[in-house]
Amino acid sequence: MNIQPLFKEGLSFIEFVNRDKDAYKEKTLEIYDTIMIDEILEKEIKAVNQLINVLVFAEIWCPDCMINVPALQKIVDINPNFAISIVSREGNEMFMDNYKVSGKPKIPTFVIMDKDFHALGDFIEQPQILKEIEAKGKQVETIVAKRKYRKGEYISETIKEVLNIAKK
Repeated sequence: MNIQPLFKEGLSFIEFVNRDKDAYKEKTLEIYDTIMIDEILEKEIKAVNQLINVLVFAEIWCPDCMINVPALQKIVDINPNFAISIVSREGNEMFMDNYKVSGKPKIPTFVIMDKDFHALGDFIEQPQILKEIEAKGKQVETIVAKRKYRKGEYISETIKEVLNIAKK
């Protein structure tokens, strides 16, 4: 299935955020404004010297999207070699078949591709470190981690995962 036409139909970060007029927009922009990138991570972002296309399946109302889509935009702000295009999950489920978790399309899903739109990898829903904490099954650790995640404390992990895929 050719994903390039879908990429061309997608929205920029600002267009995506402006689809909402109230709380979701406000929360997403608040998270975006509070993202701090340290020097080491900024150097890693700038080191990507080839075009990377990222197709994002997201919805503005989704808490995971409010956290991780702004993280992706921060990468774009630092390195113009990253191009993002955001599309709705609704109506595009057929494009998400390869990225389902337990048979369901999760959001956000980032499909990270090279300049020719060949998939390099994906980021689905939350950073891996959070999934690993949840997998341990320790309720207190999971609750603490989720609270930190909702405050944006794992955003650098999202960025690192995207960069690791982009460097393949």
